[in-house]
Amino acid sequence: MPQAKAVTHEPERPSVSDQHELTWGSDAIAQTLRDLDTEYISLNPGFSFRGLHDSLVNYLGNERPQILLCLHEEHAIGIAHGYAKVAEKPMAVAVHSNVGLMHATMGIFNAYCDRVPMLVIGATGPIDAVQRRPWIDWLHTAADQAALVRPFIKWDDQPGSAAAAVQSVIRGWMLGSTPPCGPVYVCLDTTVQEELLSTPTVPVDVSRFRRPLPSHAAPQLVREVADLIRRSKSAVILAGRVSRSEEAWQERVELAERTGARVFSHLKLGAAFPTDHPLHGAPPSTFPSPELCSALRQADVVLSLDWLDLGGTLDRAGRGESLGAAIVSVSVDQHLHHGWSKDHMSPAPSDLRALADPDSFVHRLLVDELRETTSHTVLAPNQRRRVGVSSVLDPAAPLSLVDIGVALDLATVDQPVTLIRVPNGWPGALWHFTTPLDFLGGDGGEGLGSGLGISIGAALALADTGRLPATILGDGDFLMGVNALWTAAHYRVPLLVVVANNNSFFLDELHQHHVAELRGRPVENRWVGQRIDDPPPDLAMLARAQGLVAYGPIVSRPDLATALRDAVGAVRLGATVVVDVRVMTETYAVEPPGIDR
Repeated sequence: MPQAKAVTHEPERPSVSDQHELTWGSDAIAQTLRDLDTEYISLNPGFSFRGLHDSLVNYLGNERPQILLCLHEEHAIGIAHGYAKVAEKPMAVAVHSNVGLMHATMGIFNAYCDRVPMLVIGATGPIDAVQRRPWIDWLHTAADQAALVRPFIKWDDQPGSAAAAVQSVIRGWMLGSTPPCGPVYVCLDTTVQEELLSTPTVPVDVSRFRRPLPSHAAPQLVREVADLIRRSKSAVILAGRVSRSEEAWQERVELAERTGARVFSHLKLGAAFPTDHPLHGAPPSTFPSPELCSALRQADVVLSLDWLDLGGTLDRAGRGESLGAAIVSVSVDQHLHHGWSKDHMSPAPSDLRALADPDSFVHRLLVDELRETTSHTVLAPNQRRRVGVSSVLDPAAPLSLVDIGVALDLATVDQPVTLIRVPNGWPGALWHFTTPLDFLGGDGGEGLGSGLGISIGAALALADTGRLPATILGDGDFLMGVNALWTAAHYRVPLLVVVANNNSFFLDELHQHHVAELRGRPVENRWVGQRIDDPPPDLAMLARAQGLVAYGPIVSRPDLATALRDAVGAVRLGATVVVDVRVMTETYAVEPPGIDR
């Protein structure tokens, strides 16, 4: 087994510059990023933002923000995406002109659908045509560059001077981080970055441009909802897009216990409620589970806290007919809905609708109306367990996702773990989430290849929390984004990457199986054009080639236990580690045995 050395996270240190005065337009832009407390800026280099790059290095000394060099723009966006899922504030990304923005589009769409804040700084060749160099500047200049991404960003601008660029960056940061959050795009003309400031730039007090406080519902509306819940006999709470705040987490638990409501959470969203709590109605799932649908049919009140696809969930539960429950929808998401992207899902009926932040709504509901309500008797679990496996797995069976969960739990028994990502087919009952940082959810837009970038960004944000960042990816997702690992290796990002490797795009095999059955055609052909085999890629070698510690392929339970124990030890020393685990394809098709319900 390879041995890891203790490493430290040291940024690239430039030579000391003797220029400390704001001299160039890009100096003012870089200073604004620092004033906004931007910790990192991820990028793949490009001459269109060479002025800003120089200012980050030679004016700011590559500190706050620190440059994170990436090998592809989509990874740069993914890192900012994962960082925001933990830190809940924007990270900056620089993308080179129209070509870099085209590479970044998939990641930007993911971030938009996942409602995370992000400041994307683009650049273009000189808008003044007479200043363009032959052919290259013409290729990298666009009349309306933001048109490439405008359908899935929150706001964009192309300022015409350094002073205007400072304003645009501040406005973008504020808008992007105001719920519903999303990426914003500020495009900088090369001439704006490289203009010599003729007069001293007056510093902007960014503290006077803070994002607004969370929106609150009207007291009368809060009172009406409280009255509904007080009269309820079978309330259901759908805990959807909520914050990583521990205080807000505890208030959701208190609300459930005071009302006796059953709570459900979503496997595509971050942890929102303790899954081992007696009032958590069923394991979190990607699609509405039978338990969730049954609870909604029996409910008299449904309180949706920004639930993902509320309309689709209610329709599935009602089997096409209206439910008898009073529906309360708490969300500000409709402020971001428009015509191009259908990520707003189907329209949801509601009897009371609060355009309010879910955390603040729950707080007001408790403090103003329900805190004097007698709590229902709630029995605590007999034994808190992170993994919900109750039976001995068949030692002769091939490895499965259950084996990965059990082995990871045993390897981290004395340390809190953040599961950053899990693959399709992950059983919701396998791993309990008991704090808001136990699980971070999906990528928003279902864009394959995002897993490693998001995981690296989340690990960066988790660096000082005492938690072990772990991500479990499918082999297709891993292979699409594999060169994101170089950034993790270069900047010594502690992260455990476990690949649930079935040598296939197996979810699509299931789709082909379904279509063949419907058409009366041979289902045994479902594998054609789907298998990642003959030859099978050596995933561990791909990781080692980029400077990482790697194990695998792992095919037995004893080797899996050993590899994950050693891998966790290496991550604790500061390494990025990849473990390639060969799993049976059937784990993606059926629920594995031995899971507590």
